[in-house]
Amino acid sequence: MVWMESAKLESSLVDLEDYRAPSRAQTTQTQEGVGKMRSRMTAVESMGWAALLALCGTALLSATLTAQGVTTGAVSGVALGEDGRALVGASVLAMHVPSQTQYGTLVREGGVFNIPNMRVGGPYTVTVTMIGYATRSEEDVFIQLGQTVRLDFTLPAEAVAVAGVEVIVERSDVMNSDRTGAATFIDPEEVALIPSVKRSTRDLIRLDPRNDGNYAFAGRNWLYNNISVDGSYFNNAFGLDDPAPGGQTAAEPIPYDAVEQVQVSVAPFDVREGGFTGANVNTVTKSGTNEFRASAYTFVRNESLLGNKVSGTEVIADPDLSFNQSGFTLSGPLVQDKLFFFVNGEIERRDDPGTSFVANRGGAADFGESRVEASVMDQIRQRMIDVYDYDPGPYEGFVHETNNNKLLAKLDWNINDNNNLTFRYNWLDAKRDLPPHPFVLSFNNTGRGPNSSSLPFQNSGYAINNELNSFALEINSRGDRFANRFFASYNRMRDFREPFSEDFPTVEIGEDGVQYTTVGHEPFSIHNI
Repeated sequence: MVWMESAKLESSLVDLEDYRAPSRAQTTQTQEGVGKMRSRMTAVESMGWAALLALCGTALLSATLTAQGVTTGAVSGVALGEDGRALVGASVLAMHVPSQTQYGTLVREGGVFNIPNMRVGGPYTVTVTMIGYATRSEEDVFIQLGQTVRLDFTLPAEAVAVAGVEVIVERSDVMNSDRTGAATFIDPEEVALIPSVKRSTRDLIRLDPRNDGNYAFAGRNWLYNNISVDGSYFNNAFGLDDPAPGGQTAAEPIPYDAVEQVQVSVAPFDVREGGFTGANVNTVTKSGTNEFRASAYTFVRNESLLGNKVSGTEVIADPDLSFNQSGFTLSGPLVQDKLFFFVNGEIERRDDPGTSFVANRGGAADFGESRVEASVMDQIRQRMIDVYDYDPGPYEGFVHETNNNKLLAKLDWNINDNNNLTFRYNWLDAKRDLPPHPFVLSFNNTGRGPNSSSLPFQNSGYAINNELNSFALEINSRGDRFANRFFASYNRMRDFREPFSEDFPTVEIGEDGVQYTTVGHEPFSIHNI
């Protein structure tokens, strides 16, 4: 049994005066302990209660804060008059159209403006206004995870006729100096359109050319990655099977329909990303808007929808499969323009044969038959029942189940124009039936099967359980000169085994130097706490 708990508390302070010009504007995060944070308290008092709460939380930490998971994006640029004069003091307002969430700032010396900690996605409408100049806007702006969108505005004087005036807006989503390293972005439209057999983020990250088709990047083992969801670390701390929670049970930690954007970074120079030598796989989940939306879905699959031949030769003699994944989403406003919710619940049920082989009932073994004789297996089972009062279960014809239940709930609160709060809860309850370990400590290390040589009894197997409860709280605050992000998360993971057998010795039976069958308790699950 593996019990894992992880807590994460972070606060990052950005001095907007560090953005001297958009060509050099890069996200600068300050992660400091108690001593350094005290020296900044006076300068930050004007930011309001949310920022002060964030800094007080940070003061509780006695060591340097770890690198963070990125959950937001930014907009930066220059606002000038037609004569090239910087429009110092001009108002810049970015509005997230679906939720009417507003992010604002003022143009500083040199005409520079920057709005960090913005909700990903869009569309946004960015508007620049100043007395004596015509108002100009840029619509359909979309914010990518961890990146800064560059928007430059040239405003004519108010006396100039609006008709025929050309608004100069420079915009580059790829080639601009605000990029923070080579990265692959999968936006909401691509998430919806890309085919996914398992409905898993693994199918999305395969778009990155540095990926091996699973979870390894740039030649590094997948256990060297960092996986985050809404800023929470979603790494498998046990580290023996799969890099993400739920991997032992073939379950995804979050429902696929809850994914808003995915970012894959191998060598970023954003100081907020770290803790890996492979890749950083960063996922942000969806949020509610001012429109009520609901959906329901069901995906089914059976053996008729799967291939069973390689070069014209059958792989499995009698394939059988039952798969169903069903769920719903519901989102909308609790308070118009103020408080929003998003909920996604999902269940997954899969049945596979416990063995693809059957026992031999006379004559030479055909395709799909094991050398193990049904009469011998029946004698072994009956003797175990008669002499030891122990039933090892069937050796063929049984089913292994793979089931999981998932829930994600998210609240977004626009506290005021300068403060936004997000709370996310994620729950996973997954279980998977498995046979005994395929080879370790087997007879002459020849393997336990099930295969053409060996058929273990059902009760020699076990079920692996993955349970996850994850909480994340984020507060983004903005002032005239400073921006602050406070983030706290708590993950509780429970991985444990449930043997099919009551306490009983593991008995390995061999014939002709090869494993024949396994009877009794799974060898590595008894009292495994």
